[in-house]
Amino acid sequence: MSDEKMKNQKNKAVVWDFWQRLNHVGTDNVPDLIRSAVHDDINWNGSAPIDQIIGTEALISDFWLPLLRSFPDLKRKAYIFMGGVDKGDTVFGTDDEEEWVSGCGYLTGTFAEDWLGIPATGKKTNIHFGQFYLMRDGKIAESYVMYDILAVMRQAGFQVLPPAPGAEGGKVPAPAARDGILLTDQDPLEGRKTLQLVEAMGSGLARYRRPRDGGNMRNMEQWHYWHQDMKWYGPSGIGACFTLEEFEDFHQRPWLHGFGDRNLEDSGDGQVMGFIGEGKYACGGIWDYEFSHNHGDYAGIPATGKLMTIRDFDWWKREGELLIENWIPIDLIDLCRQMGIDLFDRLRYQIEMQKRGTPWFVGPS
Repeated sequence: MSDEKMKNQKNKAVVWDFWQRLNHVGTDNVPDLIRSAVHDDINWNGSAPIDQIIGTEALISDFWLPLLRSFPDLKRKAYIFMGGVDKGDTVFGTDDEEEWVSGCGYLTGTFAEDWLGIPATGKKTNIHFGQFYLMRDGKIAESYVMYDILAVMRQAGFQVLPPAPGAEGGKVPAPAARDGILLTDQDPLEGRKTLQLVEAMGSGLARYRRPRDGGNMRNMEQWHYWHQDMKWYGPSGIGACFTLEEFEDFHQRPWLHGFGDRNLEDSGDGQVMGFIGEGKYACGGIWDYEFSHNHGDYAGIPATGKLMTIRDFDWWKREGELLIENWIPIDLIDLCRQMGIDLFDRLRYQIEMQKRGTPWFVGPS
């Protein structure tokens, strides 16, 4: 086994062990467990409104302990888990080789105390997560994680965006083949094949030009890369799509209307993470990355014309020569925040209307 493979297997073992131990240690022992797994000066980044936390002690006091007070019996179940070295040779590549471990799945626990201003329900609540770890010397140096906080609001009885165009509600499915936990070494040729297909698909997306194409997506030629019955699992507010046609109608067309630029890839701002392939899976992410001006209305919010940044993760599954499944957390709370809309203001409005017994839907903009 090559040094690179051995390093990847070691990194995955470290993170997997950390996750499993978090499921079984008591709350009093969580701080010591976190200290053992991460660097003292960890750069930890969570979806809005959590955002950036620097340092182990702040991570423990500002994130983990409040989360565990709200969900004291919290357990993690991942359905995709993988790792590898980003060599910086992808579309979004960096200059340095970086060691990454990533995964997505659910945190599940009883919602016992309010969390982030969301009223506790006393019921079991599922928090979908997607996470990337940058590893250095066998420990976690940086972390980028998105939680579907809008889904937590929805489970508590609140909806702060209009109904999703795609399917929404219930849990985001695991891979149909139940083969997403890659604890063992994978065929590197298969991993390169998967990543090359993802890169070709991304190059197809980049062929779109808003002034020329408008609502016409044919120049992206996505049928070359996706199975016609592909499954695309977007965040709350967008929902899931179960065919390529639904993907175009429910996500791509509204997205391109709101954010249609495809020529900002070389902006250099923001964090790029973990564009790696392992076996039949590939993953990648961008964080606070400049990606488009806000040209049109989106989710009922008027266009601002502003240059937008995005927090966007992907896990792809290849079947044969085509992509068949895609899990894609997007931080819509942060995106709306940049458009001048605080979705937590909407939440607070709805909570107040509920207390008054007054009907509500989305609330004031």
